[in-house]
Amino acid sequence: MTGTGHASMRIDTAAGSILCDPWVNPAYFASWFPFPDNSQLDWEALGQVDYLYVSHLHRDHFDAAHLKRFVSKKATVLLPEYPTSQLEDELRDLGFTSFLKTRSNEVHELDGGLKVMIQALISPTDGPIGDSSLWVEHDGIRVLNQNDARPTDLSVFAELGHVHAHMLQFSGAIWYPMVYELPESAKRAFGKQKRDRQFDRTWRYIDDLKASYVFPIAGPPCFLDDELWQFNDIFGDEGNIFPDQGVFLREYAKVGGTNGVVLLPGSVTELTADSAATTHPTDVDEFFADKQTHLEEMRTRKAPVIAAEKASWRHPEIDVLGELKKRIEPLLDESIYLAKGVGGPVRFDLVSYDGESVESIVVDFPGKQVRAYADEKVRYRFRTQRELIEHLIFIDEGDWVNSLFLSCRFSAARIGQYNEFVYAFFKCLSEERLQYAEGWYDEHEKTVEAEDTVLGDWTVQRRCPHLKADLSRFGIVDGNVLTCQLHGWKFDLPSGRCLTSVGHAIRATKTTS
Repeated sequence: MTGTGHASMRIDTAAGSILCDPWVNPAYFASWFPFPDNSQLDWEALGQVDYLYVSHLHRDHFDAAHLKRFVSKKATVLLPEYPTSQLEDELRDLGFTSFLKTRSNEVHELDGGLKVMIQALISPTDGPIGDSSLWVEHDGIRVLNQNDARPTDLSVFAELGHVHAHMLQFSGAIWYPMVYELPESAKRAFGKQKRDRQFDRTWRYIDDLKASYVFPIAGPPCFLDDELWQFNDIFGDEGNIFPDQGVFLREYAKVGGTNGVVLLPGSVTELTADSAATTHPTDVDEFFADKQTHLEEMRTRKAPVIAAEKASWRHPEIDVLGELKKRIEPLLDESIYLAKGVGGPVRFDLVSYDGESVESIVVDFPGKQVRAYADEKVRYRFRTQRELIEHLIFIDEGDWVNSLFLSCRFSAARIGQYNEFVYAFFKCLSEERLQYAEGWYDEHEKTVEAEDTVLGDWTVQRRCPHLKADLSRFGIVDGNVLTCQLHGWKFDLPSGRCLTSVGHAIRATKTTS
């Protein structure tokens, strides 16, 4: 296994090679870069593979320019079983023609005895309508590349035999809480909670699978634009949600972990049933100890790339309000569950090129319209540069989460709880995606959760109302509050009310003695 940066790796066996999630170019409005830097690897050689696996469409996993230039079009794509064809369509547009359309949780045997299985997650909140994990076996050696997928249960992999290498996310990949308009002390406190939850979830997955070796991957990104530099974990901030692999090893040791292996870009691990012999291009401890120097060198080297990207965003000829009305109002008319879930107007404050004047636009979910802001009270507000919205319109972007929001180039404010429906809607700005999301919520709203489990003094429904995690494994009760550790959602047990987001009530009764 060769480390190729972030969530990417190349897996070589006697029966063939698999390149996973190669990402090199900046993503999300040039805000995210891979760290450590992987742009100087020999990609001409690394891209000559038998198989390509792209886990999902997040742009730190799906790098279209890199795939087009460097990855052999003779490679067979191992395609997750997603409800929409977008991943396949985009790969075909890049020149790939050979596809193995896998079935979720089904083992496929390839030439030479190479076996693969892909588990596809397909709720509207999984990645950009889908996320996945890849299991590989050859000659009795098994690898699980979980990357940043969050399965509710790893037993489907464990049942296939002991896993020797488990690759999984441990660091943040979101905009919360950094972008929220909160006092710095509150952001630090919320950030520390999220950082702790990230590690807790990682420990739970590691304990569930009990692989021989654990490889922290899929993060963190680094932020090289001066406007975003403060998001790098180099300032001793316990509320930073982007810890690196060196931090992972220290935190893992605190909970007894001794089998962690870091893959730097260019690191190579020879995996057998009994060992994982790893060679690195540089000393791992020294590299992370000198992290700030590496980041500053990258910042200088990548500055022209960021400047070129920024120069492409402005499209003053675009009537933003008119174009948003044209694109979003038909989707609002068709939306039932998402519109009801949002439940009110969402305001976008667009800061002009001069950095001073502001145009405010409201997406009015109950009123099913996009209009100028009329001084009404709103629960959800976003503030960003006008040129970013212009560019989203110009490129006809159908997923603002996988572009604007992950860029962290905005600020946000809300009254009340987090609302997943806001982000689900702005992830679904196309007919295909909206119809899928509406159908998914329609199906799951009608599902009766009949099976129960006992947690402490409470009998609760076994499946979390959020994304159906098994609460017998992920549920923790503290007094009258249940926390699902898979995503950190909390529930007030006496009332059944979700404390994390609107809706999602849980069924619970106090166990009598």
